[in-house]
Amino acid sequence: MTNKKPLIGLTTSHDIRTDETIQTPYCPRAVLAAGGIPVILPLEASEDDLRQLVSVLDGFLFTGGPDVHPFLFGEETRDGCGSVSVKRDRMELALLKLAMEQRKPVMGICRGIQLINIGLGGSIYQDIPSQVERVLPIAHQQPFPHRVPSHTVKIAEGSLLADVISGRFLGEENCGAAAIRVNSTHHQAVRDVAPRLTACAVAPDGIIEGVTMKDYPYLIGVQWHPEYLWEEDPAAMNLFKALVKASAETF
Repeated sequence: MTNKKPLIGLTTSHDIRTDETIQTPYCPRAVLAAGGIPVILPLEASEDDLRQLVSVLDGFLFTGGPDVHPFLFGEETRDGCGSVSVKRDRMELALLKLAMEQRKPVMGICRGIQLINIGLGGSIYQDIPSQVERVLPIAHQQPFPHRVPSHTVKIAEGSLLADVISGRFLGEENCGAAAIRVNSTHHQAVRDVAPRLTACAVAPDGIIEGVTMKDYPYLIGVQWHPEYLWEEDPAAMNLFKALVKASAETF
């Protein structure tokens, strides 16, 4: 079927106060614009359900959201750590494991990059302001709307992320990759990079903003939120196009 579009599974947020699952329209819209079909994944799917979904879906997007429980990376809960969803943590870690066993393309945004890093054996800062001494204290919780970039990110040349951001992965080149402007709304970040991952992007204060995996078909995690930027920013759009392209190759 020549017109078949890849199915991209999206994780969803969980409001622990009301037990409601929440999906803002921004990531689904970006996936649709990039040529994929977004599929919102059920929070309470069993492992068997997830295994079936992984076998059917073509790629996976781990979206942003609340903090990951510190027990999952071997720490006590520090002052400054925010609320967590045990249900979401459990589901997403199981999903990540199953998706990677089947070598499906994976992308993580904000919480997503942190969840991927934890799932592969890394750790995160529970609270950047109280844990990281920075000469240049970048505002990672920006004071203006998400559609407005707030700081730059330096991308490692030769990395998969650089190829995606620049457009080379897509067979074109429509923007530079050495440094890009991003938005920022997070207080946690990757600390110890998981053994199988490589840090490939940093903010001016040294906070890790991107990871990839060399021995895997396609995996990218970014700390910023391209789902708010893609309509005006080719670099942000390229992240979604590349996920869809990599997912189409799993047909």
